[in-house]
Amino acid sequence: MPQDTLKDHGAEKTLVNIRIWVAIGFMVLLGVGLIFRLFYLQVVRHSELSTQSDDNRVLIQPIPPNRGLIYDTNGQLLAVNKPSHILSIVREQAKDLDRVLAAISKLLPLTEGELKRFHQRVKRRRPFDAVPLKFDLTAEEIARVTVNLFRLPGVDINAELIRFYPEGASFAHSIGYVGRINDQDLRRLDPALYSGTHTTGKIGVERSYESILLGEPGYQEVEANARGRVLRVLKKVSPKPGRDVNLYLDSDLQKVAIEAINGRRGALVAMDPKTGGVLAMVSNPAFDPNLFVTGIDTKTFNGLTKNIERPLYNRASLGEYPPASTIKPVMALALLANNVVKPEDRVFDKGWFQLPGSDHRFRNWKRSGHGWVNLPQAITLSNDTYFYNQAGKLGIDNLYDFGRKFGFGRRTGIDIREERPGLLPSREWKRGAYGQPWYPGETVIAIIGQGYMLATPLQLAESTALIANRGKYVQPRLVKEDIPEVQGEFWGKDINIGRTPEADAQNWDLIIKAMENVVHSTRGTANWRIGRGLKYRMAGKTGTAQVVSIAQGEEYDAEKLKEFERDHSLFIAFAPVEDPQIAVAVILENSRGASNVARKVMDAYLLPRLNAESAQTKGEK
Repeated sequence: MPQDTLKDHGAEKTLVNIRIWVAIGFMVLLGVGLIFRLFYLQVVRHSELSTQSDDNRVLIQPIPPNRGLIYDTNGQLLAVNKPSHILSIVREQAKDLDRVLAAISKLLPLTEGELKRFHQRVKRRRPFDAVPLKFDLTAEEIARVTVNLFRLPGVDINAELIRFYPEGASFAHSIGYVGRINDQDLRRLDPALYSGTHTTGKIGVERSYESILLGEPGYQEVEANARGRVLRVLKKVSPKPGRDVNLYLDSDLQKVAIEAINGRRGALVAMDPKTGGVLAMVSNPAFDPNLFVTGIDTKTFNGLTKNIERPLYNRASLGEYPPASTIKPVMALALLANNVVKPEDRVFDKGWFQLPGSDHRFRNWKRSGHGWVNLPQAITLSNDTYFYNQAGKLGIDNLYDFGRKFGFGRRTGIDIREERPGLLPSREWKRGAYGQPWYPGETVIAIIGQGYMLATPLQLAESTALIANRGKYVQPRLVKEDIPEVQGEFWGKDINIGRTPEADAQNWDLIIKAMENVVHSTRGTANWRIGRGLKYRMAGKTGTAQVVSIAQGEEYDAEKLKEFERDHSLFIAFAPVEDPQIAVAVILENSRGASNVARKVMDAYLLPRLNAESAQTKGEK
C-alpha cells in the first residue's frame, strides 16, 4: 500500500488567496468599466442617446389638409370631401409584410388590383409611412379587422376625407377628378406638400388649380408603444385647408344641356359674352369621376378606354371638327374687311362652282341652287356657291390672318390643360406637314369650313362671343376668382385677341342681322327648327360637316351610310341680339338637331332672367 502524500496547507492557502484577489480585481475592474460606461452613456452621450430614445418612442405623423371645395355659380357643391375609413400598413412595423397581407385577406376581400396598387405604393413610400391598402371600409369590415388587430402588426384603420362628386358624370370633363398619386406624379410633385396625401388632381379644374385646392399638411408628434400603437399626442401642428373655388358653371343649365343632347355623341359650350365665364360645358358620353378617386380597377378602366364612343375624351375642348358653315360669318367679315366684296354684290348660284380650267364641281348644299345671292343672303341661306366664288379673291393668306383674330388655329387659354388648338391651314403649314404647295381648290373648301380646317366647340363658342361683342374679346374661363399664380400659366401667353380693327360698326351690324335672319327669317336655315315661338331675338348659324366624301353626281343619304360615317350637325348662336347674355356652340356627331339643343339651353338660361326683368320693369312703373 503506497504511503499517503502529505498535504501542503500553506501552499493551498496561498493559492486560494491569489484566486480571491484576482476575482476581486476583476470585479473591481468590471465595476470601474461599468461605471465609466455609465458615465459615458449618461453624461458624455446623453444628448445624442436621448434623441435616439425619443425617436424610438415618439413618432411623427403627417396630417393631410382638407382639400378645397368646388362650387357652381349658384353655390351648389360640385366637389366635396366625404369621410372614409382606410386600412393602412406601416411596413417597418409589419416586419413580415406578406404574412400580414395573407392574414388580412382572410378577413377582407382583397382584389388583385388592390394588392398590385398597394405594392406599388410601398415601393414609393418610406418604411415608416402608413401605406393605404383598402378604402371605404364598411362597418362590418372595420369590426372584423379591429378585433384581430393584435395579430396584425403595423395595421391600422383611420378615418380620412376622400373626394366625392355628387353630380357624377355631369361635370367629369370640366371639373375633372383626383386620383391616386403614381410614379409620373411623384416626378413633378413636392413630397413635403403631399405627406399623408394619397391623391392629386388628374384633369380639369382639379388639376389646374391643384396648388390652390391642396392646402398645406400639418403633423403631430405621438408617443407609441413597442407595437406602434399611439398612446398620446405630444405636439400637434394643424394643417392649412385648401382654398375653395367658385365656377361660372351652372348646374341647372348643365343638366338641361345633357338632357337636350339626349345620349347622342357630341359637345356643347355655353359662354357669358360679358365675362367669358363658361356657363355649361358638356361632352357626351361621359364617365363617373368617382371611379378614379381611390383607384379604378383594370376591368372598368379597360371598358372605358376601349369604348368606341370614347367617354374619357373631352369633346368640348379636345374634339377637333370641321367648323363647316358656322365659319361663314367670320369669312363674310374677312371679305368685307379686305374689300373683296360689297354687301350688295351678287353671285348667281346654279348649284355649283368650278375653278377655271377644272372639271371638278364644288356643289352647293342645295343642288338646284339659290339663284342670285348677295352677302347677307349667303349667310342666311348658308349658300356655299357665293363663298366659293370669293375664295380666290380673298386668298388663303388673308383667310388665315383673319381667322387667327377670331381664335382659330390656337388654344383659347381656358383654365384647364385639356385643350387642343384645332387647325387653321396656311401655305406654311401645308408645306411643313405634306411638303406640298397650297392649291386654289383648297381655299375654295376652306372658306366654308371644310378641308383641312378644324375647330373645337370651345373655339366656336369663343368666336361666337366675339361676334356678339362686335369684336371685344373676353377670356374663356371656368373659375370666377382671379388667381394669378394659376391663371397666369394659361393667360400669360399671346392669346388676347382684342378688338378686330378691320370690321367697322356697319359690318358688324350687317353680319349679325344676317345671323338673326338665319333663325327668324322664313328662308333662314334654322327657322323651321327653332325660330317659331321664340320670345327673344337670337342670332345663329347652322353647319353640316361631312365625315366621308360623296362622289360627284351622288346625293347624301344618311340611311345608306354607317352611323359613324354620317354628317355632323353644328350650330352657333347668341342672344338676345340687342344685349347678348349667352353664346352657345353645339356639335352632334353623326346626327342632326344641334340647333334644337341650343334653343333648349338658351331658353332655360334666358327666359327666367327676361321674365324677371320684365316683372321688375312693370313693378317700377
